[in-house]
Formats: sequence, C-alpha cells, structure tokens
Amino acid sequence: MLPTILPPLSKGSHATHCKRCLSGLPSSQVDVDPAKLALSFYCLGSLDVSGELENRTRDWEREQWREWIWSQQTHGHYGTGFRASSYMTAKYSAEGYSDHDNPQIIMTYTALLSLSTLRDNFSRLDRKGLLKFLRSCQNTDGSFSSEPLGGDSDLRTTFCAFAISTMLDDWSGVDVTSALQFIRSCRTYEGGYGQSPFGEALGGTTYCALAALRLANQLDPLSVQDRQKTIRWLVQNQASNGGFRGRTNKDADACYCFWCGASLHILDAGDLVDKAAMSSFIASCQFKYGGIAKIPGEHPDPYHTYLSLAAVALLPSNPPEGSSWALHPLDPLLNATYQTSSWARAHIPASKVDDDDALGDAGI
Repeated sequence: MLPTILPPLSKGSHATHCKRCLSGLPSSQVDVDPAKLALSFYCLGSLDVSGELENRTRDWEREQWREWIWSQQTHGHYGTGFRASSYMTAKYSAEGYSDHDNPQIIMTYTALLSLSTLRDNFSRLDRKGLLKFLRSCQNTDGSFSSEPLGGDSDLRTTFCAFAISTMLDDWSGVDVTSALQFIRSCRTYEGGYGQSPFGEALGGTTYCALAALRLANQLDPLSVQDRQKTIRWLVQNQASNGGFRGRTNKDADACYCFWCGASLHILDAGDLVDKAAMSSFIASCQFKYGGIAKIPGEHPDPYHTYLSLAAVALLPSNPPEGSSWALHPLDPLLNATYQTSSWARAHIPASKVDDDDALGDAGI
C-alpha cells in the first residue's frame, strides 16, 4: 500500500493538460512542434493509462485525431510510413516523398499505438508498404536509420522496428540476426546499453534493448551473470529522492522512472523498485495546474507526464480501485496499456483484418 502521506495523483488535471496540448502547445513546448505525432502519442497515452480518454474527449474529437494521424501516412519509393507532422509542404521528390516529409520510424511506431488507443480498425494501413519501409531503414550493421535516406541510427530505432514487426505479426521486414548483433554490441561493462556501440549506458536505450530482445524472444540467452549485472545497474540508478537517473552519477529525472522501472519489469525484477520512494518523487514533480515535469519546480510536458504515469502503472501491487494512484495496467514491451496493445496485436496484422472482412462478407 502507498503511504498515507503521499499526496493524490491529480489524474484529472494531468488529463486536462494533455488534452490541451493536443490542441495547442504552451510557449515552453513549441520546440517539439515538429514532432507532433510523438507528442500526440504521449497525450493520448496519458489519457488512456489514467482511464480518462472517453471521460475527457468526445466522439468527434477522437475521430478528428484519427483522421489527422492517417493524413501523416506517406507512400513512396522506399515504402510506407508515418511522417512527424504536416507542418512541411515542400514539393514531392522523384522518390515520391516531399523533401522534408519522409516517413520516420519512431513516428510510425507512435502512430500505430495512437491509432490503437483510438480504436481504429486499420483498414487504411498499407502493410506491404510498411514492411518495405522497414527494410529500407535497416543498415548493413543491423541497426535502423530513422528514415530511409538517413537520420539517427541507434537502439531507439531498432526497438521501434521490432515493435512494429510485433504489431504486424510479420518479421519479414527485418533482418533479425544482424539486428540482434547490433543490440548486443551496444552493451556496456556496467550492464546497461548505450545508444550505439561504445556509448555510455543510458536508461532509455537499456529499455529499448531489453524490450527488443524480449519481443524477439531473445532475452533468455542472457547469462545469469549478465542479467544480474543489468539489474544491479538499474537498481543503483534509483536516487535517494526516489527518482531514477538515466546515467550513472546524474540527477534523477521523472522519465527514467519508466525507462529504468520498465527495464526491471522486463527482467522480472520489478519488485526491486522502491515503490513508495518513486511514487513520492513523481508526486513532487506534479504541476499544480496539471501535468508532470522532469524534476520538481520545472514546467510540465506531455512526455514526462505520460512516462511518469506509465511508471506508476507498472508498479507491482497497484493500489485498490478508487485510489487516485490506480491506473490501467501497462504492457511494458510495447509501452501502452494492455487494452491498447491487445487491440494493436488483434487489428494491425493483415491476416486478422482479412479474417474479419471474410466474416463480414458472410454476414456473421
């Protein structure tokens, strides 16, 4: 049980903050405007995990958001994916994309989960084009670029490729063997994983590595010693104030409560999180008008709001129904509520849609 001195989790205020950000960003957040699709995922995810999506939004709003997300699906020579936003309107190149609107692998991952959160039927998803897009993003070292023509290439994009393949229930767009080799090459002496080979261990990319390995059913080959080393590094990253830091000897940040906490959960060591201390830290990061900040006293944003709520949703022994700290259970592998991840796994694969269509044609 959470200690009685813990202040309430202001789910309603946080939901209001995220819904407001879906319409327009405060001045402190305009720098993330070019990544609107990811921003939408954090806002919708916060509403979903807090159980406020249907309470705080109307049918026409959810339909409007679905239509906007589908308008970001782009097709071209390198396949089909989702771009970050529609803010660019450059002319289309010979490859079929505009000069600035290439599909992006992280945005594609967030688009699929956002549409699942909104319970779309995915009748408009170009699945074959999406597989081609994944193949176009994979590099010779097994890693994935964020875009077919280049961009960031690290464990974040590798995780997204594995998550998309899982949701499609089709791994033909990925050279799994070389991708696994790239993941293993990012492991550090501490037991964490860096963004790329020889990089410093980071909480976020450690989550990406472990989740990707689990999605590919490759986590068990980790030796007992390696597993214990990773668990020890993650546990040591919980600071004295209850929050988690993303790097050794750095300050705690609310988002790492999820990245490190979810990593421990994937390793079946979630009970090692100091639940009361972490909850207290997250409570101290709440903004009085709604939203959760990276540290106490900072301005809130949808990114830290969602990941803080997601971290609480993963804690063992969730509070009883009715408690302000009771949230919808979270699937740590896809980073969405179990209801949403189940919807994605049921409706995104082509075979599932074909079966549903056949039943419909038969009048069932």
